[in-house]
Order: sequence, then structure tokens, then C-alpha cells
Amino acid sequence: MMISPETYYEENLKGKTSEEILKAIRSLKREITRLKNIAEHPEYVCEMHPSGSVRISCSQDYLERAKQTLKESGVEYQPTKSELKTIEFDENIPNISKIIFSIGGFLCGEELVEVTFTNDTAELKYGRSYIPTTPDDFGKIETIDKASFLEEFKRLHIGEWRKNYNTKRFGYTVLDGTQWELEIHYSNNTKPVKIYGDNAYPYNFDRLKDLLMCGFDMED
Repeated sequence: MMISPETYYEENLKGKTSEEILKAIRSLKREITRLKNIAEHPEYVCEMHPSGSVRISCSQDYLERAKQTLKESGVEYQPTKSELKTIEFDENIPNISKIIFSIGGFLCGEELVEVTFTNDTAELKYGRSYIPTTPDDFGKIETIDKASFLEEFKRLHIGEWRKNYNTKRFGYTVLDGTQWELEIHYSNNTKPVKIYGDNAYPYNFDRLKDLLMCGFDMED
């Protein structure tokens, strides 16, 4: 069982010096990297409880609590370049204008979700077997609360994701199989974010699918 961030603070951070807190931060970052490498391996089978994705999510919460504790001790945490990019991504989430997600393969066709936003609504449009190019190409539309959608989207920590996921990272070559792509567009001048995958996935990919693809489960 994982503990709450406040319990982690009480057991590991309370009363510690800034150097000891920094040591805890470095340890948490190493643990998150280790767990991601395990969970993203093509042969990974979840046999632990809690799951790898849950353990990573909790460790990310502990990390944020540790950074807060460091600041409270009078020392400002200095983020790395990759962490600065993650911060920039998260701060720009309110400016997202459209999300396009596709997944499929040569033999099974493709499923696609396009998310657009109004002032308070997220509209999810679903298409199958090809990339829809006009609104009439989409077979189903769902609407949900924009704030709730973006909050859950932020919890995915997509700013930490790699730009490309493939099995070569682990010494594997897979022909055909499943490919996927995530595009994030913005209403300001930010360049669109594009993330690709070929038979390989981020550790919390299922949570992305749960958020975006619920409409397919309700079709037909």
C-alpha cells in the first residue's frame, strides 16, 4: 500500500536539513526513472501491487512534496532542463485548443479521437479505420466538462513523456503491430507537441486511452 504525500513528509522529510531533503529528491527521481524503465519494457507484465503506474504516480506526488519542503526550508529547488520543459508544458495546458489521438495498425485499421474545446466544454469526436478529415467523417461525439478533462490530462505528466516510443530502446524489432500518435495544438503561438509510438508505450498509456477513448466503448 502506498502512503499519502503528507505521510511521506512526516516519515521522510520532517525536521530534515536542506541537504537531506535534496538527497531525498535525488532518490525519488532515480526511483521514478527505474520504475518507468520497468513499466515501459515490451515484456512487462504487471505482477506487483500497487501497479507500476500507481507507484510512479505516488512517487511523483512525493517528489512535489519534497520540493515544497525544500522551499519551506529556505532553499529554492533548481529544476533541470527537462524539468523546465515539463513545467512549461503544464503551464500551457489551459491554452490547448485541440488534441488528436490515433491508434491502430495496417491489418486492424485505425481509431481516432479529436478533442476540441469551448469555454467550459471538451468535445470528443470519434472516427474509425481512417483519419477523418471533415466533421461528417466522425461517427460519434461526446461532451464532458473542460476543467475536469484538463485536470485529468495534467495528471498524465505528458510533459515528461519521450517524443518517440519504440521497441529499439530495449533491443527489440517488431514489424507491423500497433502504432499510435498524439498531437497537442495550442491557441497561442506554441508549436504543436507530437508524440509517436510503435509497439511501445509510456507507463501510463492506459490512462490516456481511458480519458480519450471512452466513446468507443459506448458505440454500436
